[in-house]
Amino acid sequence: MLVREAYILAGPTASGKSDIASTLAREMGAWILSADSMLVYRGMDIGTAKPSAAEREEFHMGGVDVVTPAEEFSSGAWLRAASSWAAAVPSGVPIVIVGGTGLYFSALLRGLDRRWEKPPPEYPVIRIDRAVVRARIAARLDAMFMAGLDAEKRRLKELYPTWSRTASLAIGYREGDDRAKILTRTCQLAKRQDTWFRHQATPIYVDPSVEAVRECWQSRGPWKVSFPT
Repeated sequence: MLVREAYILAGPTASGKSDIASTLAREMGAWILSADSMLVYRGMDIGTAKPSAAEREEFHMGGVDVVTPAEEFSSGAWLRAASSWAAAVPSGVPIVIVGGTGLYFSALLRGLDRRWEKPPPEYPVIRIDRAVVRARIAARLDAMFMAGLDAEKRRLKELYPTWSRTASLAIGYREGDDRAKILTRTCQLAKRQDTWFRHQATPIYVDPSVEAVRECWQSRGPWKVSFPT
C-alpha cells in the first residue's frame, strides 16, 4: 500500500466544491485527484462541467480522461487509476481529492474487498441549500448549451456509436434530452448525492466557501489515504 496524506472535499454537483478545491490547491501547490464518475470519460467535457485543459495541466489532475465512452468503468477501475496517479505524485507535494461520487470515496477510504467497519469514514462534505443548488444547476446548464453541448453530443455519438453501460448514465448525453429533462435529472442527482454522503459517510459538514473548507482542513486534516499498489 502507498500511504499518502490528502485533503478531501466531497459534495453534491454544483455545490462549488471544484472551485474551492482548486483555490486551496493553488495556495498549497497541490495536485488534484478527481473523484467524479463522469470526468473519467474522454471527450465528455461540456456536459460534465470538466475543468479546463489549463486547470487539468496546472494541477496534474488525476481521475480525468481515463477511458472513452465506449469503455466500461467501475469503482475498482477508478481506484487502480487513482493509485497509479498517486504513485507519480512527488513526495512533499500535497494531494487534494475532490468529487461527488461517494462510491469512489468509499473505495479509497474503506476498500473494495475488506469487511467495512463502522462508523463510516469521516471527511468534509459541503452542505448547501437545495434551492441554491437548483439555481446553480440551471445557470450552469444555460452555459453548457451556449458552449456547444449539443455539438459535443453529436460528435461523441459519431466517434463512439455504442456507449458502455456506465457512460450511458451520464446526464445530458441521452437521445432526446432537452434542457428541462437535464435540469430535473441533475437536481435529482444532487439530492441522491446528499443522501449518500449522509448515510454512507460520517460527514463533516462545511459551508460552500474557501474560508470554511480551509479552516476544516487546517483543524481536521490531512487524512491518511492508502492507495493499493
